[in-house]
Amino acid sequence: MNTNYLQLIGVSKRYGGITALNDVSFQAASGSIHAILGENGAGKSTLMKTLAGVVRPDSGVVRLDGAELSMSGPLHALDQGIVCIFQELSLVPHLSVADNICLANPPRNAFGLIDRRRQRELAREALAQIGCDRQIDLQERCIDLPLSQRQIVEIAKAVIRRPRVLILDEATSALTAEDVEKVMRLLRRLRDEGTCVLFISHRMHEVDALADTCSVFRNGEHVSTFPAGSKPHEEIVRLMIGRPIAQVYPAKPLPPAVAFRPYLEVRDLRFGTQLKGVDLSVRPGEIVGLGGLDGQGQRELMLALGGLLRDVRGDIRVGEQPAAPSGPRGGKHHAYRMALIPEDRKTEGLMLAQSIHDNLGIAALDRVSHWGVVDHDEEMALIGNLVKTLQIKAPDTGIAVSTLSGGNQQKVVLAKWLATEPRLLLLMDPTRGVDVGTKQEIYRLFRDLAAKGLAILFYSTDCDELIGLCDRVLVMYDGKVRASLAGSELNEEKILMHAMNLEQLRGLGHAPANDSSASVKNWECAA
Repeated sequence: MNTNYLQLIGVSKRYGGITALNDVSFQAASGSIHAILGENGAGKSTLMKTLAGVVRPDSGVVRLDGAELSMSGPLHALDQGIVCIFQELSLVPHLSVADNICLANPPRNAFGLIDRRRQRELAREALAQIGCDRQIDLQERCIDLPLSQRQIVEIAKAVIRRPRVLILDEATSALTAEDVEKVMRLLRRLRDEGTCVLFISHRMHEVDALADTCSVFRNGEHVSTFPAGSKPHEEIVRLMIGRPIAQVYPAKPLPPAVAFRPYLEVRDLRFGTQLKGVDLSVRPGEIVGLGGLDGQGQRELMLALGGLLRDVRGDIRVGEQPAAPSGPRGGKHHAYRMALIPEDRKTEGLMLAQSIHDNLGIAALDRVSHWGVVDHDEEMALIGNLVKTLQIKAPDTGIAVSTLSGGNQQKVVLAKWLATEPRLLLLMDPTRGVDVGTKQEIYRLFRDLAAKGLAILFYSTDCDELIGLCDRVLVMYDGKVRASLAGSELNEEKILMHAMNLEQLRGLGHAPANDSSASVKNWECAA
């Protein structure tokens, strides 16, 4: 192990009046997994982009294995063996999986043409290193894959380069629990082969399971480096945000003495083979979670309620009236007013090249327009209030959304649809890739909105989030809601049991009677 394998000395980077990196000195060892921790906007992504040749620092030196690097761009970084997996995928959507994996250096035949057979072999080998060669079709277009599989393709695209330095920027945030375990095994193997792995994640359990060393960044500065496991989570969070953190999840209110009528009622909802008769209800002031393993119909359910799927059958009632939303505008403009927050903010939730002002204003044009003319004073007041309410950190609302940190981008997505004054909020993994401090702000916002009478349906891939935030959790399996958990029943073990349909199997005599978490884990591995 070379402890000074990768070195940054006095690296700084400014964007106008914003200091992204301030005189950062940092080093990482070969044959190690080094976790990079910090809030959104702490400088982590700028640091990674500097190493990957995407941005040039204003000052400072980067050294790899003793040699000073002066990278002219991403291709130069790749030639040096520095490969970065960004949170925002770099796949070409309409090309196949095999084409994307081999895109940077496709194999060629004697005539200089792409050797398709060899390309498929290489792509399959790259996916096999992760353990996903059987679940992803090499000929499938990437645009047709779910987000979790697109993330796997992005990782395979990096692995095929045989990196000396592998950088992962929230590369596990879109993955299923099963795929996260596969990626962890891959990273440990690469570490053991001598690769320097830099791992950015806001999921502390992943850091605990993987990292050898941790470094904390705050406000563009390197704050501390320490061996993994040497500091409690509370101290790490304090280093990240510069202050003690309060309880992560806001307190849940007591159940109302008089139950409100459901604002959203769904009966026997069906769509293709993904939804097989879903029944659910959400009351005003209630946060209802959707749990279960990935791919059990949660995403299709949210899209169906948002009016984004055709040929949906069943009964949907919103505000006691039949609802058949014909797309997002249909849901927005009906009297019941619903808003869908998509899972991929980059491609589905934002106009990245446009300003904060334009992104926030477009969804609320009805509120600030009179006789087809926008009242700019009213618009500015609305936007200013949204920025203040959601604590969006930006020098002004005229800057492009693409320049914001991931957490602030997510706040813009939320603010845009809150500007429509919805009464039903459909949330699809709204804290993916968001730091712990921003998550706390978002959780508090959701609880405040519920207190004001909003009905919230909340889908998350994070089990702790479902337990900590939601009043009830509906666990889905094979296109149906298999359980509704609340109170003392709302715990990780119960969610997992129903997510894997083990309660049903136990009833049929196929599952162990022991209800311990160890049994659950054993059955999970077997599945």
